[in-house]
Amino acid sequence: MIKINRLILLLAIIAIAGCTNKQKEAPAEETTLSGLKKSDFQAVVNGDSVNLYVLKNANGVEVTVTNYGGRIVSVMVPDRDGKLQDVVLGFNNIQDYININNNFGATIGRYGNRIAHGKITVDGVEYELPQNNFGHTLHGGPEGFDSKVFDAVQPNEQSVVLTYLSEDGEAGFPGNLNVKVTMTLTNDNAIDLQYEAETDKETVVNLTNHSYFNLSGDANNTILNDLLMINADEYTPVDDTFMTTGKIEKVEGTPMDFRTPTAIGERIDQYDFDQLKNGDGYDHNWVLNTKGDISQVAATVYSPVTGIQLEVYTIEPGVQVYTGNFLDGTITGKYGAVYNKRNAICLETQKYPDSPNKPDWPSPYLKPGEKYTSRCIYKFSVQ
Repeated sequence: MIKINRLILLLAIIAIAGCTNKQKEAPAEETTLSGLKKSDFQAVVNGDSVNLYVLKNANGVEVTVTNYGGRIVSVMVPDRDGKLQDVVLGFNNIQDYININNNFGATIGRYGNRIAHGKITVDGVEYELPQNNFGHTLHGGPEGFDSKVFDAVQPNEQSVVLTYLSEDGEAGFPGNLNVKVTMTLTNDNAIDLQYEAETDKETVVNLTNHSYFNLSGDANNTILNDLLMINADEYTPVDDTFMTTGKIEKVEGTPMDFRTPTAIGERIDQYDFDQLKNGDGYDHNWVLNTKGDISQVAATVYSPVTGIQLEVYTIEPGVQVYTGNFLDGTITGKYGAVYNKRNAICLETQKYPDSPNKPDWPSPYLKPGEKYTSRCIYKFSVQ
């Protein structure tokens, strides 16, 4: 009897030890549908914490966002066979976003696109901004919002709210600008981007998102066979420094005419047309016919490889279409993909480039007591 009791006691001790060991085992880290690990995005940048935020909708679609630069990191949407594909370029860890000069998926500010010679006049005062692109200021300068850490709150599974205070004088811009960006993944498979900003001194503001889309789900693939539609009768031509000339010209009869779906690569190399030579392809602002009506589609892109279609809606007057002309194979991103020329397309809804210096164009000026608002919807479906 004593031997049996000792045996029972020994078995109990072994069982307790086994449970204790199991409790000590760290659970395996969960990965996102796109294969990302949150721990690879957790760091301290300039004294501020960064993280990865995961958005999911009722259809199993997933979008991930980092508050470093207010960036969309991955977008997993179904193709025509129901297989989820990641349709944006980026990196699988925060260090690559920090160490490699890029604006993949970033919230762009204070002023998206170019400002001529880095000069603006606000309330009668001329300000000089840092020049970082052919003598001009591009995307807020070399230290724009893409390199800033936003405060982030995730109120629910489908939204993240990013806020940032751009202090008076940051990158040369006047005024303390409080910025709020709400990113929502809707149940109709759309990313709804809503921007707000307020200032204590008159300034200029033009916020946008710089996601690089490749709807094939493989960023090694070119976008040249994708079909592009832009709902615009006019565009703003550029000179050989990519700066808008101040003119607005018709697309009709030119390679800039995408009013009906056309393969991106069909005319992209027609460099006898000066605008394609100046832009090294498409890197232009189109004057949208939608006139701020967000219920009208501004642009669409369709991949014949996956059947995935992207529709763009906005309240902004323009969209900058950029076909990844400066990607040169020196950057390796998610899944080991090498980012080569024309492997992605950007559709940046915004005021026209250099609007602060073009009084006849839609005004980017914001005064105290006013609220800047902008909205862009990227909606995904299959055809």
